[in-house]
Amino acid sequence: MNMTIVIDRNALIAAALAARERSYSPYSKFAVGAALLTSKGEVFTGCNVENCSYGLTICAERTAACTAVAAGRREFTALALALSGGGTPCGACRQFLAEFSPNLPIYIVDADAPGKIMETSLDVLLPGRFELPT
Repeated sequence: MNMTIVIDRNALIAAALAARERSYSPYSKFAVGAALLTSKGEVFTGCNVENCSYGLTICAERTAACTAVAAGRREFTALALALSGGGTPCGACRQFLAEFSPNLPIYIVDADAPGKIMETSLDVLLPGRFELPT
């Protein structure tokens, strides 16, 4: 059975804004929330989790993706990202997400002005992604 997933952009953005509220960001004070929609219509959320050893910090996008993968989901349909001032995923998150969905639609909301939404896609943000030769 082939099921078509309808992306409810507003619901996905609301989930990202809610996830942002759970951010652990005592060092940067820069809270980020993410909501990842799977091909099965499920939404997995994540927030950034900082560590005093900055290299151990994990971004919201990767937290959401890891949670989805841990639940057995590997096909992603859309991502919403919520952060102050807007902004795009970091390079590590772009490459990480491209492993699963290289053309992933992305909705970025400015958490300080929730009506301000930027739409893009992972292939636009990461042209020429790293791939192992097959």
